[in-house]
Amino acid sequence: MVEQLEPLVGRVLNRVFGPGCEVVSFDRLSGGASQETYRVVAKTTGDEPRSFALRRAAGGRAHDPESPHPGLEVEAELFRLARTAGIPEPEIFAVLEPGDELGPGFLLEWLDGETLGPRIVRSDDFAQVRPKLARQCGEVLARIHNLVLESDLEQRLIHLTPKQFVIDMWTRYQKLDTVQPMIDYTALWLLAHLPHDTDPKLVHNDFRNGNLMISKEHGIVAVLDWELAHLGDPMRDLGWVCCNSWRFGGALPVGGFGTREDLFAGYESITNVPVDAQRVKWWEVFGSFWWAVSTLGMAQHNRGGPDPSVERVAVGRRTSECQMDCVNLLFPGAYKLEQRDPEPTDLAHHTELLGAVSHFLKTEVLPATQGRLSFLSRVSANAIDIVIREAALDGADARAESDRLEALGFNAEKESSPLSALHRQRSALIEALKSGAIALNDAQLQSHLRQTAAQQLAIDQPRYSALRHQEP
Repeated sequence: MVEQLEPLVGRVLNRVFGPGCEVVSFDRLSGGASQETYRVVAKTTGDEPRSFALRRAAGGRAHDPESPHPGLEVEAELFRLARTAGIPEPEIFAVLEPGDELGPGFLLEWLDGETLGPRIVRSDDFAQVRPKLARQCGEVLARIHNLVLESDLEQRLIHLTPKQFVIDMWTRYQKLDTVQPMIDYTALWLLAHLPHDTDPKLVHNDFRNGNLMISKEHGIVAVLDWELAHLGDPMRDLGWVCCNSWRFGGALPVGGFGTREDLFAGYESITNVPVDAQRVKWWEVFGSFWWAVSTLGMAQHNRGGPDPSVERVAVGRRTSECQMDCVNLLFPGAYKLEQRDPEPTDLAHHTELLGAVSHFLKTEVLPATQGRLSFLSRVSANAIDIVIREAALDGADARAESDRLEALGFNAEKESSPLSALHRQRSALIEALKSGAIALNDAQLQSHLRQTAAQQLAIDQPRYSALRHQEP
């Protein structure tokens, strides 16, 4: 794939900078499950080699006009608008054209900085700048929300009220081939506690640790990934940057590196309007709900999308992280995990075989690779570990969940397969939630949902911090 794209990228460089440009290297970067990002090193006429970034749609697929997202051409315009307003952004050199044969995308300035969330949270290199980042986030977000859009650009962005946003995401989830009662519970809770009197602004919609480029000297040097921008409640951005998914194990709520107080102070220093902390918390709950649905969509996209990858399949299992975050935000409490070791056999057990493959990927493949291949090797090893943990339970988790649902009054049909019976039990619970037959504040219901979410998370990602929030 990269080899096929390289000469086309060379043509774009010649179109932008004049004839004689030569591509020195062209590599796809790790991450970017929804779009593709490449580093291009090129020698322009008479110059030393310089680096660029190329961002393009997955598989070069044309933008779907029915999509709620504005597309990469609009994203490039937002980069340019933000840059002219003093928001730290790279320069956009070119928006890809149909004749470039690369699909939608754009060529932009390469900036030096760190985007890996875990390094920003943990590395000593960022120890001096970390205490400043939350306030910087607040200041940058305030400037984003103050941007004035020209009418043409404004018309190309969708306008979402909080209610529309919840319903759109809930509808999107309901079209997927899965039943996850905690997602339905959270949607109903959000609809029952909607914020009111919101003043629509430009919302970045993916402002978080991991989409911010950070330098150890200055802090934020670029705000990346505007592909989800829309017009709506600006508190969406403040809630999203606080979501546990983007703390990368850090103890502090804002990106794992700062406090809400510093975030709000930075925001208020620009807007002179006090931040409503409860409204931000609503958006934090929504953020975990939104990501729970979006991760499931990633797995679905892998099944029928133009650019299948193990990354998308693995991201699909991250929905359990977000569901447990919703539990901890709405009704934290105690739970007990099912734990089993596989029975010994004369031949190597299947979990032992899988463990050997995982060990090989981690100890042999990872050290011998770099870039995206190394990243995907790690993702593959983690995916195998999920299968090992799930297989070791031998269905005990599903049986325990079914028993709890029976205790709530949702009986399993014993003659059916365990999976289909559990599917029907979950569906019956969801219908009861929608009809109001069971109340959202029912203690037995909340205990069941907490136990189910925790058990699934223990399979998918036992080191995720949400499992540490259990009350004694």
